[in-house]
Amino acid sequence: MQLSLSIPALLFPAISLTMLAYNARYLAIAALIRQLHAQFEDSQSSPLKLQIESLRKRLNIIKNMQATAIISFLLAAVTMFLIYVEFDVWANIIFGISLIFLMISLLLSLIEVQLSTKALGIQLNNMDK
Repeated sequence: MQLSLSIPALLFPAISLTMLAYNARYLAIAALIRQLHAQFEDSQSSPLKLQIESLRKRLNIIKNMQATAIISFLLAAVTMFLIYVEFDVWANIIFGISLIFLMISLLLSLIEVQLSTKALGIQLNNMDK
């Protein structure tokens, strides 16, 4: 397949929007952690410890989501440079790696959403008691 400059350029808005969504998730979890920290300082309750551990895991996943998306973005830019200097074989390889990193980022996002949904389900069950 012959890559043109426009193909990797298509990833730029997609990855930028993905990063924006990841950043919003990060900020929401950071706010929740701050809120839970204040509650934990007052009560030291065991359910809060479980929530904090879950948030720690989710925060780590979000960090990895962001890192893999940034690597994908960087590799898409490198691909464009390689196309510009007419290193077509390397451009194809780097673009493929860029797509793999983007897929990893999206899979991590799916895992984080599943954890988030599970955490909300647990909270809803606690409210039913």
